[in-house]
Amino acid sequence: MVRIQFAIDLQYDLTFSGADFVFNIHAAKTAAQTVLSEQLQISQTILTTIQTDPSTYASYLRLTANAGPLHIGYKATVDIKHHIGNPDEISETPVSLLPLSALTYIYPSRYCQSDRLGTLAAKEFGEMPKGYRRVEAIQNWVRSQVTFKGNTSNSATSALDTLTDRVGVCRDFAHLMIAICRALSIPARFTTGIDYGADPALGPTDFHAYVEVYLDKRWYIFDPSGTAIPMGFVRLGTGRDAADVSFATIFGSVNPPPPPLISVNAITEAGRPWEMPRHRPEAISTDVAVDAV
Repeated sequence: MVRIQFAIDLQYDLTFSGADFVFNIHAAKTAAQTVLSEQLQISQTILTTIQTDPSTYASYLRLTANAGPLHIGYKATVDIKHHIGNPDEISETPVSLLPLSALTYIYPSRYCQSDRLGTLAAKEFGEMPKGYRRVEAIQNWVRSQVTFKGNTSNSATSALDTLTDRVGVCRDFAHLMIAICRALSIPARFTTGIDYGADPALGPTDFHAYVEVYLDKRWYIFDPSGTAIPMGFVRLGTGRDAADVSFATIFGSVNPPPPPLISVNAITEAGRPWEMPRHRPEAISTDVAVDAV
């Protein structure tokens, strides 16, 4: 088990008028991720609503802010239990046996144009034995083909753009891996979170995008960017691609905000079951088993 503490600080300036916000910054409450404590601070005295998506367990903070400064602060402590599997024993699930909850993740989406990557996917991975190792090969191929570099993409960059440019940040790696998996009829979804263990040389701690792939009744974690430690991921949002899980969606006029301020640390204590996040060769999942049809 891993215990993670993190804090998110967001600042906005609504100079002329108010705006509607939808935030996805709360730790998801799942069977494997227990939120022990959380604290939300909002600088304006306004009505807020927090709603949870029953299919992904992601929580959404909704509010209408008034003109002027807006400060959002969120802190949480979570315990994460990891399912550890043998990669050589994890199979792919035929489309005919996929549960309904996984079906939506085999179709093309805005940033993951899997319908245009069929030839590439078949050439590179079509002859490989089906299973976890094939998905791992997709992850490693994306990691070898794309260079991680900040400020090289934007909100319009798609998997096809990343395939052409061969450079990007974590969301771009995730989109490309997802698109290739879906081109092979392997369900893959885009997940956002807080990551413990990222290399400080990459810059200040930020939101992290990674991939979850449905294999043998579970969603397994893959990190195609290779910039963090999967055991240290705290899940926030889950969707088809980045369009579904932005940490802040704004409806209205807001001045360009400063980057989020995020801090994260792992907790250990003698005699307690918590361990430090570390890289592992096994397959890792933070989902309970989901039966096929």
